[in-house]
Order: sequence, then structure tokens, then C-alpha cells
Amino acid sequence: MRPRVLVAGIGNIFLGDDGFGVEVITRLEQAELPDWVQIADYGIAGMHLAYDLLGGYDTTILLDATPHGQPPGTLSLIEADLDDLAKAPSIDAHGMQPEAVFRLLRLLGGDAGRVLIVGCEPGNVEPGIGLSEEVQAAVPAAVRAVAELAWGTASRLPDGQKTEV
Repeated sequence: MRPRVLVAGIGNIFLGDDGFGVEVITRLEQAELPDWVQIADYGIAGMHLAYDLLGGYDTTILLDATPHGQPPGTLSLIEADLDDLAKAPSIDAHGMQPEAVFRLLRLLGGDAGRVLIVGCEPGNVEPGIGLSEEVQAAVPAAVRAVAELAWGTASRLPDGQKTEV
């Protein structure tokens, strides 16, 4: 049996570059996905993500704006330490950050499998809709990265994108 993969876009589209994950999911919706890959736009619905993860996945790929002090649009790949993520201090259903999602998942007995984060350095997270030029320019590379991570190929991507990751 092939591995089951969840690709989850998270972030707030009303805070500029925080909508990065949602934009990558929008692009992935145009791709031909293998049966074992599920994509979903969770936006700020962390509780929904936690409940969907209860189904169990071999790999969970989160797409999110991740500030690390790099130039805007810089992509990063992070393998999450679930033990650290699950130690979030509290669970607030109205503000579920990824750490709280994994804490709730652990409390409910779920398993997200291997958790990877494809992150993008934001340039602007002020109120407003739309990504900065730098972050928008990073979206195609993020789509290719997800394709490589989730199903091992970048050959069936939207817009004829065939560049290797």
C-alpha cells in the first residue's frame, strides 16, 4: 500500500504573506494528484486540521509562513519534532497554532506521521489581502517542493511547471 499524505495549507489570508500556505494549496488544486495524496486549505481552522489528522497519515506536510529572519520569499523545509510541538501550553479552539493542533491530536490519540513544514519567510503580515511580490514569486518553487515530497515527481504540475526542486 502506498503511503497516505496530507498536504495542509495554513495561515490567514487577511494578513498578507501569512496566506502563503493557502495560495500554495490553490495552485496544487490544479495538479493531477495521486490517490494517496490529500490536499486541504485549513486557513486558520486548526481545530478542523486536528480532527482530520485523527484519520492517521504517514506524512503530513504543512504549508505556512515561517519567519526565521531570512529575506522575504526564502523557502525552508523543516522536519517537525512532534514531541516538542505537542508540549504547547494550552489549547484555544479560536486560535489553534500548529503546536496546539498537535497537542490536541496527541490528547485524542491521533497520529500525523512524519510532519514536514514547507515554510516561506514573510515580508508583510500586516492586515490586507495578497502576497508580497517576493512571497508570490516563491509559490511555484513551493508547489514543486511539495510535489517532490508528497509524490516524488514534479512532472504533472499546473502551468507546465517541470523544473526540478
